[in-house]
Amino acid sequence: MFLNHRTPVLPTPEQALRGRPVPEFTVPSRHTVLGNPLVGPYPEGLEVADFALGCFWGAERKFWQTEGVWTTLVGYQGGYTENPTYEEACSGLTGHTEAVRVVFDPAVVSYEELLKLFWESHNPTQGFRQGNDVGTQYRSAIYTHSPAQAAAADASREAYQKVLTASGHQEITTEILPAEGRPFWPAEAYHQQYLDKNPAGYCGIGGTGVSCPIGVAPAEG
Repeated sequence: MFLNHRTPVLPTPEQALRGRPVPEFTVPSRHTVLGNPLVGPYPEGLEVADFALGCFWGAERKFWQTEGVWTTLVGYQGGYTENPTYEEACSGLTGHTEAVRVVFDPAVVSYEELLKLFWESHNPTQGFRQGNDVGTQYRSAIYTHSPAQAAAADASREAYQKVLTASGHQEITTEILPAEGRPFWPAEAYHQQYLDKNPAGYCGIGGTGVSCPIGVAPAEG
């Protein structure tokens, strides 16, 4: 979303902005494409997955276009600031990523298939950047909601690293951490389904062109 020529550095908890006990804005009630509520509680049987893969505008569209995804919303996750604003996230002083929450029906689309989409939709080897977007908020991350998700995420990272290495790419820098203790703070209304409201808007998402084996074949031991 903007080009920052400074070397990004994650803040410590002591350096991070404190935030606020309540948000400064409200979140729209429904998804502009899927028509379902953005914020839970969600219907029984659905599961939640959280991903960060660069600019959340293009990342969210990748997931809402996937069959079996019930709703998506964008926000800030993985840092320290409570109820952050976009400007605060862009300052580099929150520690948050630009994240996408994906609520999905596992009977239609598996978590492994969402992982495959995640890996193939960005370059997970770039550290604190994604293409021309530079900053700690653009780092690659998976925030897991269960031991099963954590195991699947770890296995997919290992499998994808093998094919990336074989294709001449560097080491994956994606952080895989529990969502517990890392709240998802919804972003401002104008960020939600941004590319539906602005079809010609900036995307910033691009993969390596290397296919991820998770979702179509088991990882080799």
